[in-house]
Amino acid sequence: MTHASGVRLQQLEALAHPYSFIHFSLSLKYFFNKQTKKTLSPPHLPFCPLAGLLVGTLDVVLDSSARVAPYRILHQTQDSQVYWTVACGSSRKEITKHWEWLENNLLQTLSIFDNEEDITTFVKGKIHGIIAEENKNLQTQGDEDPGKFKEAELKMRKQFGMPNGEKLVNYYSCSYWKGRVPRQGWLYLTVNHLCFYSFLLGKEVSLVVQWVDITRLEKNATLLFPESIRVDTRDQELFFSMFLNIGETFKLMEQLANLAMQQLLDNKGFLEDKALPKPIRPHKNISALKRDLDARSKNECYRATFRLPKDERLDGHTGCTLWTPFNKLHIPGQMFISNNYICFASKEEDACHLIIPLREVTIVEKADSSSVLPSPLSISTKSKMTFLFANLKDRDFLVQRISDFLQKTPSKHLGGIIVGRKTSIVDSVLESFPVPQETSEPPTSPSSPLSSPPSFNAQEVPTASQGLLKVFQRNSPMEDLGAKGAKEKMKEESWNIHFFEYGRGMCMYRTAKTRELVLKGIPESLRGELWLLFSGAWNEMVTHPGYYAELVEKSTGKYSLATEEIERDLHRSMPEHPAFQNELGIAALRRVLTAYAFRNPTIGYCQAMNIVTSVLLLYGSEEEAFWLLVALCERMLPDYYNTRVVGALVDQGIFEELTRDILPQLSEKMQDLGVISSISLSWFLTLFLSVMPFESAVVIVDCFFYEGIKVILQVALAVLDANMEQLLDCSDEGEAMTVLGRYLDNVVNKQSISPPIPHLHALLTSGDDPPAEVDIFDLLKVSYEKFSNLRADDIEQMRFKQRLKVIQSLEDTAKRSVVRAIPGDIGFSVEELEDLYMVFKAKHLASQYWGSNHMTAVHRDPSLPYLEQYRIDVCQFQELFASLTPWACGSHSPVLASRMFRLLDQNKDSLINFKEFVIGMSGMYHGDLTEKLKALYKLHLPPALNPEEAESALEATHYFTVDSSSEEPPLASNLDLFLPWEAQGESLESREKGTSPPDYRHYLQMWAKEKEDQKETIKDLPKMNQEQFIELCKTLYNMFSEDPMEQDLYHAIATVASLLLRIGEVGKKFSAQTGKKPKDGNNSATKEDEPPAPKPHQDSTQELQPLATGNPQAKASGDTHFGKALQESHLVVEGGSGEGQGSSSMLLSDDETKDDMSMSSYSVVSTGSLQCEDLTDDTVLVGGEACSPLTTSHGGGTVDTDWCISFEQILASILTESVLVNFFEKRVNIGLKIKEQKKVERQFSTSSDHEPSGISG
Repeated sequence: MTHASGVRLQQLEALAHPYSFIHFSLSLKYFFNKQTKKTLSPPHLPFCPLAGLLVGTLDVVLDSSARVAPYRILHQTQDSQVYWTVACGSSRKEITKHWEWLENNLLQTLSIFDNEEDITTFVKGKIHGIIAEENKNLQTQGDEDPGKFKEAELKMRKQFGMPNGEKLVNYYSCSYWKGRVPRQGWLYLTVNHLCFYSFLLGKEVSLVVQWVDITRLEKNATLLFPESIRVDTRDQELFFSMFLNIGETFKLMEQLANLAMQQLLDNKGFLEDKALPKPIRPHKNISALKRDLDARSKNECYRATFRLPKDERLDGHTGCTLWTPFNKLHIPGQMFISNNYICFASKEEDACHLIIPLREVTIVEKADSSSVLPSPLSISTKSKMTFLFANLKDRDFLVQRISDFLQKTPSKHLGGIIVGRKTSIVDSVLESFPVPQETSEPPTSPSSPLSSPPSFNAQEVPTASQGLLKVFQRNSPMEDLGAKGAKEKMKEESWNIHFFEYGRGMCMYRTAKTRELVLKGIPESLRGELWLLFSGAWNEMVTHPGYYAELVEKSTGKYSLATEEIERDLHRSMPEHPAFQNELGIAALRRVLTAYAFRNPTIGYCQAMNIVTSVLLLYGSEEEAFWLLVALCERMLPDYYNTRVVGALVDQGIFEELTRDILPQLSEKMQDLGVISSISLSWFLTLFLSVMPFESAVVIVDCFFYEGIKVILQVALAVLDANMEQLLDCSDEGEAMTVLGRYLDNVVNKQSISPPIPHLHALLTSGDDPPAEVDIFDLLKVSYEKFSNLRADDIEQMRFKQRLKVIQSLEDTAKRSVVRAIPGDIGFSVEELEDLYMVFKAKHLASQYWGSNHMTAVHRDPSLPYLEQYRIDVCQFQELFASLTPWACGSHSPVLASRMFRLLDQNKDSLINFKEFVIGMSGMYHGDLTEKLKALYKLHLPPALNPEEAESALEATHYFTVDSSSEEPPLASNLDLFLPWEAQGESLESREKGTSPPDYRHYLQMWAKEKEDQKETIKDLPKMNQEQFIELCKTLYNMFSEDPMEQDLYHAIATVASLLLRIGEVGKKFSAQTGKKPKDGNNSATKEDEPPAPKPHQDSTQELQPLATGNPQAKASGDTHFGKALQESHLVVEGGSGEGQGSSSMLLSDDETKDDMSMSSYSVVSTGSLQCEDLTDDTVLVGGEACSPLTTSHGGGTVDTDWCISFEQILASILTESVLVNFFEKRVNIGLKIKEQKKVERQFSTSSDHEPSGISG
């Protein structure tokens, strides 16, 4: 096909052109490709084809998506050797559609041009204009992504069939190793998926993996895969390499996998940060989502380093030096600025850390620069401390940012904050800044008392406004304690000297000297204060005054599962300590735990929280203990105390990994005994408080608040190392646990001034040879000497790796638990149930990915039992039903799926769980003919049948009632929906007879029947009225479409339907003759108005119009209706031979029925061109308008409300047709359907090595 303008249609197979072109595909309404590379040599040279092939191969390597479509429309002028691809398609039909559009919209215009160059310019401009307009329509409003990135996102969505809601984060060029062969292509990282596409030398590879399915993600280097990224799922191992920046790619993959794991854990999907500032000069290849994730990563690192609140956002950081007065040095490092804090971290890890809350800043001033001190900046605080920073690159901008944040600081009304240049009147400025004494100013350090203690109801137990240790410990002078007292006094003096040199409060310089003092032990009098400082709890407490008191007031008297568990554990919290042997300590513990459960219902309460909180209450007031608990649960021990203790399991996994690396011989022995998982969980959950004497464990807690989780890991390793010889000699788990328990129980604190508290594990020390005592400070010293090489960054990296394992392991446990909850007689194998569960779960997760309006995204509660955590709504069920059902019904499938959903949704919350879903699937796949027909029969009765679907039948009944306003509607009430069919039938029967409601004994009998596990029989099923029967027949007709025995099935069901219609008519006539006695005058009057009853034979002798099967338009138009087919088949039955006028199947030859382009009268109905509503409105029942006097018109059809049929009659009729019996008894492999559905849900990647014939990528 050619045109005078030079645009021609070619098929690739017939295109013997020796030149190659580079194609830059822009996926749009049409596929437009721009040819930009000219041929290398004239066509007459003998080596030209080889050269063209080589260039084409190199081009494809550089752009792996440059797959050539089998059909293209090319533009070429006569004197040019350059082609411009205008459109392409995967089929002749598609390319013809493009050509028609070009003829109508473009080719006629080209005739006005005289110059070929003008034609080419016009065509290019027109196509690019369409591209730009299409891009504009596809882009979301407010999108900040650069143009090149948007093109890649559109390409990704088209290539992998992603919806518009799936956001691309970044894409990278890399190689995927398929076997030993690398496939160069593009790796697309979206919010929910990892995708890879390559098309090389005719071989296509397409991979799609959900982040939630990844079980392992590592960056490694081997001889086979040099510096590669390994991605494991439950089914496969993938390797990617040859990245330009493998570190950046791996970091982004880690972040996205972490978000997916968090989503599995707490049901929180990815929410884009709308408050992220827009860049001044956006990078051409960096998306807004990538910037968002980078900002999140920096924020998390910043908050973790300085123990800041969870809502603190890093604004920026810059290199500088800090003058440290204690050693007279300028220490190089980084200054960090955020909304409420200025922080400093030295390059050398232990040199100096500094946190300056903006609420305490009084003066920010720029000092004069000098060669010794360039660009200095001085910051003064309320505690009379001054910090001098220098070597700031952009000091003016930095001062402006600090000034902006100071203006927004909540405490700015407490005094005048000075921002400016240094002058000679700084002292007078400071004097003119009096700190108001009577205002509610936040104290500058925990040593300052709060302005007012929280107040509670007078009738409650008095509040613990100070540490319980001070209340219940005898106030003995230090001199009376001897050497212990002297040691304690020396510790206090050492800390006082430290405060004098390094400052006190939040602005204290934190150095190696601080850590050294912590390791020597914090004195009892300072423990609460320093815990608050080191954990960051002090910041949250002073910025939320009255918050705890408000929580206590709100949570008082509220009952929940958490409060029940708290009450149960109150008296198990350090019962050996006198502080918790009376109501004051118990009440304080109750209030703190209940307030936190009220604050964070996701965690609520977890065992071990009571032990940790009771220790916190010993050294601080209730409010201080509350904020320390917040810091522990939400920042320092993330996910430790949720329902599945994921955080503790993750750190336990790190401990096992460290044991394998550091103590390999012992690790192997411990794995054989299965000890590590048994003993270490309590070590992490209670910070050794439950396994060591209190006065020893509290020293570990001191170090934990300063150093974090690395201290717990170090001490755990030191404990195993100290007991290695004994553990290697152990023969079973119990012996190993006894060895460790006896050792930990004898870890003592000889410096403690508190009276010894009996330890619950003292029973373990009984024996002939009690172990020697171990000093806690010696244990700490050994742990730091041997295992202090642990770094926070390394721990976070290991946490990510273990989190993947732990959460996926928990998901597998949940899957097995749910599968075990399914009844054994369901029919599916365990493997099939597990596969169905994964598909079901993926459908639930899809609602979180792209549909926040789905009910499932709102209703999932991770604290629910496993069976109830994942549920789907009716729309999701319709999608699964269409892909998994053996009863494919075409366009009727959503209707049938909705009915099944209503039948399965027993609690009427518009959601079904996995068990209900499997029961529905099993009814279609398993059981004999009777069971399958029974399931299909129920789908056409209430409650499965929608009231709207049965509307005509309901309207008809109002014509026969005495007083429609006083009668109950014939549709079962909400109560009846939950009753067995037998009970429903009884209740409806009693209403029809007008009897009085049954007494309480009837309901007792009914409830007793419900409790009995009786198998439903076919006699329990109610009868079906005429409209319900019509719906059933429509379902059967749609169900047989595209079946190999389609024609035979249509003929058989038409025969059966006709027979059942006649049976129903006979039954109606019989019931009318036996029940003609008038009950009263009103009834008589009603019957007088009715037309006379028809003759029995009237329906069978009526002349019917045969189908116009000879008209091809009638065959393909879809105007043939189910009612007409019933009429024809009825004539076949009446004629007795099946060859009469109504036998449409006999009017078509075999060749006609096999031809694609022609359809039988039955297949027209089955193609889906006929909607269910159309069938209902145009249905004509056997007998026409005169078939029954008791009818009402609805949408042009007729419905007989006295007509009914039983399940036994339907079953008996179907048994007469062997083709129907075979259809319902044939086995369908659900495994193949699950496999296809997994591809749809992108459960696992798909790759192909065949020559593609599909649409161009």
